[in-house]
Order: sequence, then structure tokens, then C-alpha cells
Amino acid sequence: MGTEEPKDPLKGMDWKAIGSDLQKDPSAKPILKKRLPRKIKSLASTIAFYGACIAGGIGAGMLLEIWINKKIKEDGGMIWEFNK
Repeated sequence: MGTEEPKDPLKGMDWKAIGSDLQKDPSAKPILKKRLPRKIKSLASTIAFYGACIAGGIGAGMLLEIWINKKIKEDGGMIWEFNK
């Protein structure tokens, strides 16, 4: 008795053509779709966005500096004490 391999109904199927016109009509040629370019923001909106990010970073740095100075004043002017 020879071993018979099970028949694969999906063998030879063009997986790239699933759900397209090639599956319905195999004689049709594949259609290449062009991708639309992404919308480019205007220069003014780009400058405003990045300007806001930079201003936010500067503001956060200033708040951090104020907080550090406050903590130094509360602790008596010492940042680190190595003798403890």
C-alpha cells in the first residue's frame, strides 16, 4: 500500500489575488494602484506646532529649575551631603 497524500484544495492559489478581480476573472491583468501622497502641512502650521513644542520644553525646564532652587533653599543650601 502506498501512502496517498491528502489533496490540498488551496494548492496553487494566488494569495495576492484574493478578493480582487483576478480571483473572479483569472485572465484579467493585475491593476497597479497609485498611492496618493500624504497631505503636507503648510509651513505656518508646522512652525506653530514645533514652536509650541519647544516653548513647552523651555517652560518645563524653567519650572524644574525653580523647583530645584526651592529644594536647595529648604535643605540649607546643600545639594548632596556625603558625610551622612
